Amino acid sequence: MDKIDVVVLGAGVVGLAVARELASQGRETLILEAADTFGTETSSRNSGVIHAGLYYPQGSLKARLCVRGRELLYDFCERYGVPHRRCGKLIVATSDAQLPQLEQICATAAANGVELARVSQSEAQSLEPELSCVAALSSSSTGIIDAHAYMLALLAQAEGHGATLLCHTRATRMVLEQEEIHLAVNDQEPCLRAAMMINCTGLHAANTARLMEGFPHEHIPVPYFAKGSYFALAGRSPFRRLIYPTPEPGGLGVHLTLDLAGRAHFGPDVQWVDGYDYSVEAGRAGHFYEAIRAYWPGLKAGALVPGYAGVRPKIAAPGTPAADFRIDGPAVHGIHSVINLFGIESPGLTASLAIAHEVARLAASNR
Repeated sequence: MDKIDVVVLGAGVVGLAVARELASQGRETLILEAADTFGTETSSRNSGVIHAGLYYPQGSLKARLCVRGRELLYDFCERYGVPHRRCGKLIVATSDAQLPQLEQICATAAANGVELARVSQSEAQSLEPELSCVAALSSSSTGIIDAHAYMLALLAQAEGHGATLLCHTRATRMVLEQEEIHLAVNDQEPCLRAAMMINCTGLHAANTARLMEGFPHEHIPVPYFAKGSYFALAGRSPFRRLIYPTPEPGGLGVHLTLDLAGRAHFGPDVQWVDGYDYSVEAGRAGHFYEAIRAYWPGLKAGALVPGYAGVRPKIAAPGTPAADFRIDGPAVHGIHSVINLFGIESPGLTASLAIAHEVARLAASNR
């Protein structure tokens, strides 16, 4: 049976960041990915936004790791030539009834150490002439990133430090032994011994944890899945910044994002689902038109075309408060050789490098 220091399960953006961090510390690292390449699920099916850290409760992992991760990510992009842009965003209230939400966002951002500027109706329309709102907040530290290029850079860095990525390789059984874990892949007999297993499988994290024979199931959350569809704008965008409405249950509302070529996409909406269907239903466009016209009344009929969809790995049931990230190491569940990452949804991309540092800190205790 082959012996490895660390096995990282999942080659999404967080798994790659974790593998890079551990490999850079001299740890022999193997990345196992069930798909035919890296980053095919949540990591490549999102808004591609570098978040500022405006919405997350003070002291939460999401707040701390988003704010720290944002600065690490901008530095990484500059250092390694990853395409990105600090385009900024406006969070808009389209009625007086939403003004208290803007104030709450402003207070939460301040508690997290994030600067926002209050923008009047006239100032907002001066910045974005086609925007309709009664007031807004401006975030200058929000940006956009080429997520695929970022993952390529992470993988290159990880491999440069000796890590290996194996695709078409799914963990199908794990046996906890004293001070190590034995792994079987692709329904074979256990063939790997690892001192540490990092579960970065995103949508599959709970099911992956259940594969561990002897792992205490009370430390595995119930998974929930929120599908978000995106529609693209046919034609040139009149906006230079990202435009966000006030948040809605389960997400941040149908917002306008831009890619690095200046094309506009709208989404995601929130649709609670049981599986991983990535089709975009053309019939959902009606809801999108209604939501977008609240802040862009000039959106013309027929201007939206189905784009793509993603699914968020939630660990809080519909209608309940959003859950924080969970990075569960031995101090949580008592298993020396296991770190589980649960509920790593937005702002997971932004926080990825900071998450990797946190995982590496926990993993250091088993050396």
